[in-house]
Amino acid sequence: MEISLDVPFVLGVLAEEHSRAQDEIRDAGVVRAYENSRQRHDARIASAPDLSTLACRAGCTWCCHFSVDVRAVEVFSILDFVERSLPAEEQARIYAEVRANSVALQGMDDMERMRRNVKCPFLSAGRCSIYEARPQTCRNYHATDVAGCQQSYEDPDNLDIDPEFAPMVYQSGGAHVDAFTRAMREAGYDTNVYEMNCALDTALSEPDARKRFEQKRAPFKKLAGDDVPGEFEDLAD
Repeated sequence: MEISLDVPFVLGVLAEEHSRAQDEIRDAGVVRAYENSRQRHDARIASAPDLSTLACRAGCTWCCHFSVDVRAVEVFSILDFVERSLPAEEQARIYAEVRANSVALQGMDDMERMRRNVKCPFLSAGRCSIYEARPQTCRNYHATDVAGCQQSYEDPDNLDIDPEFAPMVYQSGGAHVDAFTRAMREAGYDTNVYEMNCALDTALSEPDARKRFEQKRAPFKKLAGDDVPGEFEDLAD
């Protein structure tokens, strides 16, 4: 789907969030800064003028079976939320599904993963059990017509399906993520992206992963990430 880019708006989000993120990463630490940033992320999307065009509703879970990439800071924040907020039985279920999904996805490249439906381990009774802490990818994913999401789920081999996005929602969320990621990268933290299940599974099996991340080292010994450019990186330069 082609959209008309509102360059002044995107530049404004990039500048505002980058400055705020720099200060909070320095003063509060990178994980806390990310968690603070999530609130601004949600607020920006909620204020997008085309928000009302979204077809996304509670109980619609087609996208909860699609591939999700995360950064290390998201992994550690999600695990903190699970440990702090969910009962032991739910934690055990989640960790078992994370492990099973990770094993199933091992060795697949990006294209193979995009063609494989895998139920999100956080999907429970038709709802996201970590909605407050859900990944940036999930915060930004949306559609104005649920038919495209359903079609992608039912025909995962067809990568030509192009969901209909809301232009200002897309720009609000994408610019926010780009700005926070740039601030992390400039501060020396790992900003590579990882498949969510594999990253969670690796973090759970490597107790010192968070320490390495906070020391500005590669967080995972057994998992390589990808350096993915931001949606609007060229505009920020």
